Amino acid sequence: MDWGTLAGTALGAILGVGTTLFAERSRWQREHTARERVVRQQLYAEYLGALSLTTHRLRDLKRNTGLTREERIRQAGEILGSTNAYQLRYQMLIIAPEQLGDTADQAFGRVRDLRDRFDGPDVSTDPEWSSAMNAVSEILNALRTAMRSDLTVE
Repeated sequence: MDWGTLAGTALGAILGVGTTLFAERSRWQREHTARERVVRQQLYAEYLGALSLTTHRLRDLKRNTGLTREERIRQAGEILGSTNAYQLRYQMLIIAPEQLGDTADQAFGRVRDLRDRFDGPDVSTDPEWSSAMNAVSEILNALRTAMRSDLTVE
């Protein structure tokens, strides 16, 4: 038996297996990256939705003049808790890149600050309400921009 033939066959087998493994690894990596992107995209949409819904409900609560101060405080707390924003915030801090996570945390803080305005004597006449709403809008726009940027990088 010729050693050259045996060596050629072995080298061919090694190259064939190596090429197949490399191709499979590349395919797995692409699929993994695509799955991660889908998870981030869904989380980002849910988090923005929760913060926007909270803001909308708090604005509606402010307009409701038929409630006592205590009822408004209670409902404001329930609103923030019922939109799933707390749970999604922690998911953002774990899944999103650090800088995006920081922006997401700041956005949550601004929405929470808006909720805390209900602790004042009369939120319906609060002179700082407009500036608090503007701060929420600005940070939500910044968060949306950062999310889009993160989803387009790859």
